[in-house]
Amino acid sequence: MLRGINRQDIFEECEDYVRMLTYLQHLLERYDEKGKRLPPLCTVYAYCLMSNHVHLLLRVYDEDISKMIKILAVKYAVYFNQKYSRSGHLFQDRFKSEPVDDETYFLTLMRYIHQNPLMAGMVKHVREYEWSSWGEYLGDIPLALSVCDTKAVLERIPLSDLKDLVETPLDGDVRCLDIQESSLARMGDKELRQFLRQRHVIDEPLKVQSMEKEQRNDIILSCLDKGAGLRQLSRITGVTYGVIYRLKGRR
Repeated sequence: MLRGINRQDIFEECEDYVRMLTYLQHLLERYDEKGKRLPPLCTVYAYCLMSNHVHLLLRVYDEDISKMIKILAVKYAVYFNQKYSRSGHLFQDRFKSEPVDDETYFLTLMRYIHQNPLMAGMVKHVREYEWSSWGEYLGDIPLALSVCDTKAVLERIPLSDLKDLVETPLDGDVRCLDIQESSLARMGDKELRQFLRQRHVIDEPLKVQSMEKEQRNDIILSCLDKGAGLRQLSRITGVTYGVIYRLKGRR
């Protein structure tokens, strides 16, 4: 997620949204000085351009994700500042990102990203929002503005099933990118390791990922009840975020 500095708008009119999509295409369709095609820097699976922030679901290849996002942000900031006669930073210094370790969380993000305008009260139906990739999946966006590898996604889940997921509103307590998790978690890493040692006699937290499913789940749930964060638990125990996320959803 890339957000405007001080939450300021980064899109003022239609041309701005189109320009951001054009710069995204430049990450996918690259050429050297002689016009030879270069490998893409990433594959895009979903996006949503909101008035003051951008959501991207993508796979990065050789380039570091920070470098790739910097290329995108700098290009757009130069365009925006020139167009609107402004100077200075346009985006917050640091974008938010997190790994997607399994298909369940991938699909949760597909829903979350495309439902952003719905949750913001901008539209009544996901398909009504013009500046998200959902139109690409429905075939409503011209090829000239397409940036997503919809084929790769639809090979794993039929469009009818994907539509059911994306168009079914998420529960209000779903939080992606840990935007609010830090304020909820009260347990530090040291406290979490101490809790695992005292409550479950676990000196090496990474062993949790290889335990029997029922035992592993009981341990994870007890940590969640104690105030551990989802991302924190995944990092320390090695259990994937998707597994922990589903367990939390059963609470």
